[in-house]
Amino acid sequence: MPNVRSEYEDFRKIAPDAYELVLALGQVAAKAGLDKQLIELVKLRASQINGCAFCLQHHILLSERIGVPADKLNLVAVWREAPVFSVRERAALAWAEALTLLPDGVSDEVYAEASREFSEAELMYLTSAVASINVWNRFGAAYRWTPAKRPVATNAAAS
Repeated sequence: MPNVRSEYEDFRKIAPDAYELVLALGQVAAKAGLDKQLIELVKLRASQINGCAFCLQHHILLSERIGVPADKLNLVAVWREAPVFSVRERAALAWAEALTLLPDGVSDEVYAEASREFSEAELMYLTSAVASINVWNRFGAAYRWTPAKRPVATNAAAS
């Protein structure tokens, strides 16, 4: 495992203004009413593409807490081949991939698909969610933040 260069908590301490801005950007899509499970799926997919272990683990754990089905979590990496995703989720995942793999830009086809499924405002907020996770991924990958450990279930919770 690569050596950690800094930890997530260090970002908040060292650059609190930058931390707060990135955090706020990541929250606007949900505040605007976009489905939280959908937002988590796009954040997972971008984190997979960017190879950010910290963000991937963080959003897996968060997705589980908000009830994203296990099949979707397990299959988000191969969403095109998996029938568990809705048309809207597929449009969001294609949009997230296009914005994450930006050298090719966003094709007219992906834009048209996303525009059919999302209002103009929703697409702007979805874009903000993708932008925010890509920013977080850059920090997590650059500093090799340690992924969170899965909380240990207590006996009461397990029964």
